[in-house]
Amino acid sequence: VQLQASGGGPVQAGGYLRLSCAASGGSFSRYYMGWFRQAPGKEREFVAAISWSGSGTYIADSVRGRFTISRDNAKSTVYLLMHSLKPEDTAVYYCAADLGYGSNWNTPGEGITYWGKGTQVTVSS
Repeated sequence: VQLQASGGGPVQAGGYLRLSCAASGGSFSRYYMGWFRQAPGKEREFVAAISWSGSGTYIADSVRGRFTISRDNAKSTVYLLMHSLKPEDTAVYYCAADLGYGSNWNTPGEGITYWGKGTQVTVSS
């Protein structure tokens, strides 16, 4: 499975961005999809994940209430909608995919099978 993330960029605090991750080369609907992020000098951390059908979502405490994850299986794409962005949300955001959901999705995601290249999100105050 190949993952291509997009949608990052500069934004002011309080603003919003929508990240997209397009998958190819596999049966998209079989995979849990999600996002991690890594800020400079910090460990990669879990942000959000979504089940095969989209009925189950998992959101990190640090972004709950501000970030929403969704997926469109017909388009083989997963989205991360980020509202009320803060400077501490500045990081490289990585798309991830795996057949199952468990400890593999815990920070820093060492058990994740597939990773996309990151997209930079920079939030200025």
